[in-house]
Amino acid sequence: MMYAGCDAHKRYSVFALANEKGPVGRPVRVEHDRALYRSFLDELPSGTSIAVETIGSWYWMIDEMEAAGHNPILTHARKAKLMMGQVNKTDKLDAAGLAQLLRNGTLPGVWIPPGELRDQRELPRMRMALVRMRTTLKNRIQATLAKYAIEIDEASDVFGKRGREILAQRLAELPPQTRLSVEMELTLLDQLEDQIRKSEEQIRAVVAETPAIKLLMTLPGVGPVLGIVIALEIGDVERFGGSDRLASYAGTVPRIASSGGKTRYGRTRSDVNQYLKWAFYEAANGVSARQRSWSDRHVVRLYLRIRERKGHGKAVGAVARHLAEAAFWVLKKNEPYRDPQSSSTSSTREETRFPHEDRKLDR
Repeated sequence: MMYAGCDAHKRYSVFALANEKGPVGRPVRVEHDRALYRSFLDELPSGTSIAVETIGSWYWMIDEMEAAGHNPILTHARKAKLMMGQVNKTDKLDAAGLAQLLRNGTLPGVWIPPGELRDQRELPRMRMALVRMRTTLKNRIQATLAKYAIEIDEASDVFGKRGREILAQRLAELPPQTRLSVEMELTLLDQLEDQIRKSEEQIRAVVAETPAIKLLMTLPGVGPVLGIVIALEIGDVERFGGSDRLASYAGTVPRIASSGGKTRYGRTRSDVNQYLKWAFYEAANGVSARQRSWSDRHVVRLYLRIRERKGHGKAVGAVARHLAEAAFWVLKKNEPYRDPQSSSTSSTREETRFPHEDRKLDR
């Protein structure tokens, strides 16, 4: 059996080989030219297991390795480096370390989505980027209006149909260059809205509404688009050992520091699936926006209880955590979401985003 460690970079990769007895030969640098890359892979024994570090351009590498008949294993780079325990760092040492971890069965692997799923993910991810741009533009326009004390109270949404009509009339109150800037931002905002609409149409046309997506849409605050995002980013729910693992992967679990009988909860980690985190927080914000019409729902009661003590941000985080755990159970048990029968819980755990009734009752 042949093992290979691939320390990948933007322009080249360094491969180190090993078998059951130990290292084989010297590490080899392979430039990221498709022809050269394929030629090197063809020289390896068929079925070679290759540990590949997670970098931004790993998609095409995995495709080439699979096409050559090998077994690529995506590696959690940070964890792998800790497990290597190397004082010095070079490309050759990193590649050899990956091969050694793979050979002794301790390599921290990461799930590789199928090629079709990787391709489909780009659509909702692109939409998410457009939505962020739209939010940035809206915030800029709102800030500009606030600078000149322009308030539009006649419409609930400044950027809705009625709000835009009033805004067009009030733009004359702005200085000339500021007015021109806002007009240009509104034009760009309209273009973004059009692109977001087209992206949503493409998503619905390409991504089939699977049973998993339908189940996820039963979660509070999750509509068709968020249901697709969550389903594509989770992939196979069986790869998670429990609802807490999915919640952690989705970035809805705070950092914990416990020592001497004292426990502190901090911010969520950054090395998580940012797309899944965005989706659950987007759904949680949707819950907070519907607190009046959903006053009898568990998620709203949870949001209000946490907000009263910790504020809006942590309340949204608690709801996002609840939704992430609930997503695991609806997929695991193949059942739609149901509100817990009781909202009684320990306030301490709830405030720290560990609502124990969520894990029990949502199963």
